[in-house]
Amino acid sequence: MPDATAIHEGLFTTEADGAPRLIGGRCQSCGRHQFPRSSLCPHCGADDVAEALLSSQGTLWAWTAVTAAPPGYRGEVPYGFGVVELPEGLRVLARLTQGDPTKLRFGQEVRLQLVPLHADDEGRDVLTWAFA
Repeated sequence: MPDATAIHEGLFTTEADGAPRLIGGRCQSCGRHQFPRSSLCPHCGADDVAEALLSSQGTLWAWTAVTAAPPGYRGEVPYGFGVVELPEGLRVLARLTQGDPTKLRFGQEVRLQLVPLHADDEGRDVLTWAFA
């Protein structure tokens, strides 16, 4: 998206084919993944964490609808919010494109998308990640 900017650098990227990917980390000592990436492994404490692009598909583990805007939030409500389990063995907190919790189910397959959150002061879309 040419007139768009990321909500925060270093959280996601797009591959050559336009497919979005979350940028996580993989500990070089214990092999476990994390998101977002940190310089320290939250599992074993090692300080050797390499960048790792995470799977763009996962399964829905928990979900709800956010019906009241949090302080400072400039996007639309309601919106879905949930926990997505990725094949790498970690669970990611994420926005969901489906805001009606009755249309979601445990174990449902979901796919990563980049979605507009709001417009910045220059009128550009601010993008965030969400699972559809």
